[in-house]
Amino acid sequence: MRLLDEQYTSKPFYGVERMTHWLGRQGLSIGHNRVRRLMRLMGLEAIYQKPRLSQPGGPEHRIYPYLLRGLKIDHPNQVWATDITYIRLQQGFVYLMAIMDWFSRYVLSWSLSTTLDACFCVETLRQALRVGTPEIFNTDQGSQFTSSAFTDVLRDASVAISMDGKGRVFDNIFVERLWRTVKYEEVYLNDYEGVYEARRSLGCYWPFYNHERSHQALGYLTPAEVYLGTALPSHAAMNSKGGLNRR
Repeated sequence: MRLLDEQYTSKPFYGVERMTHWLGRQGLSIGHNRVRRLMRLMGLEAIYQKPRLSQPGGPEHRIYPYLLRGLKIDHPNQVWATDITYIRLQQGFVYLMAIMDWFSRYVLSWSLSTTLDACFCVETLRQALRVGTPEIFNTDQGSQFTSSAFTDVLRDASVAISMDGKGRVFDNIFVERLWRTVKYEEVYLNDYEGVYEARRSLGCYWPFYNHERSHQALGYLTPAEVYLGTALPSHAAMNSKGGLNRR
């Protein structure tokens, strides 16, 4: 699973056949059926599909339309987005959820969980809403995000709800890039013994990501500088052609 996680992060277009062949080249004798089972357990789906760690709910779970196509993203708190990813431990694994402001790439809240229930997602959302309130909140169609427990919090805050089209990884591309960044810069450089160590180490990484790590797409400003408005003049100049367009 550790090797699958690293290879998928590097090459998300690898499916069961390619993964099985690649593992064989690493000296591991493993069959297609086991690779398929492990990828399903980890929520990995190839050919440009996003990691489907959240599964669709029942008929009582409402699916909302995708609101970001063609929308110009040009200010903080216009669009927030979230997703869940797999984080390896020495023994086992946990799930990481983070909520990001699209315009600034600022991570507003995050949490770890050993299960994929809606409770930890709702609490992460409540933490983010203590920082600010977005105009639009985008998720995938997983049951954690389509549950009334999650969507009711957004509706109560008068936030428009947007959901990715099924199987459209690029609908939430900034969060997908965030997972790649945090895994290469933090997770793969450490070997978390357990949940406590993962939470402590990630707790040190996120302040670095928000306040010290500059982004080329932000004119080499940090997410905090853009989100908090401490460097708006240069950022406004960088986006003089219209900011971020999602098409």
